[in-house]
Amino acid sequence: MVTLLLIKWLATASVVIGVSLAAVRLGPGIGGVLAGTPIVLGPGYFFMLREQPGGLVADAALGSLHAMLATLAFCLAFVLASGRFGAWASAGISAGLWWVAAAVANALPGGVGLALIVFLACLAMAMRRLRSLHLASVSVSAPVRWVDLLLRGSLAGAIVCLATLLVGTWSPAVSGMVLSFPIGMLTIALTLHQRYGAAAARATLASTQLGMLSLVAFSAVLALSADTLPPTTAFSLAVAAALATSGALWARQVVGWRCARTSRKSG
Repeated sequence: MVTLLLIKWLATASVVIGVSLAAVRLGPGIGGVLAGTPIVLGPGYFFMLREQPGGLVADAALGSLHAMLATLAFCLAFVLASGRFGAWASAGISAGLWWVAAAVANALPGGVGLALIVFLACLAMAMRRLRSLHLASVSVSAPVRWVDLLLRGSLAGAIVCLATLLVGTWSPAVSGMVLSFPIGMLTIALTLHQRYGAAAARATLASTQLGMLSLVAFSAVLALSADTLPPTTAFSLAVAAALATSGALWARQVVGWRCARTSRKSG
């Protein structure tokens, strides 16, 4: 048992550190696409599919999908709180709200369809609220800091270990919620706030909302397929859906950049 948990922890930490390092090295554009991929959900459900029946995994994935509503609340809360409070206070308020919102979202009736409708409606409202704040776009120099990367990877690995342990004893939906806790967003927000100021942290958290659609796609496909398809097929389809969504978001961003550049040249 201890050896298996160590393997899960090391595998997850390696994935998170590798993707985080690539995001820093390759710049904010590709980094944003990579950050939107299921770097914590992916390893977590990979192990879960190998150890648990498909029905339990499908229920956990639905729990993760519901938890995306809580992550929207987390982002909005951090942006609003960090305009008035310090880094740790803002993180505490946001994390506390996440758990409350996750519990409420998990009580939603219905399945994947209703969860998607509610998420998209809440996403539209959250984006409208954050746009009304007129947050400045802040560019920061982000050298590789191995302490940050190791901390982020270690915490992500611990969450995967905890979630895969819980699914055998607690409700699968609770495991899916735990696996979806935004540890990456939390550590990034804290780091930016402490090193570059509240403006950088607020702008970054505000820009992560659309990137969450990749995680939503992963959770939705897995919730629909884990109970009916072979584990490898279900996992592959979920990853493909997440990558396709990230690719579409990246293409949208590129088109926006080109339009803005053309507008500046014509002006």
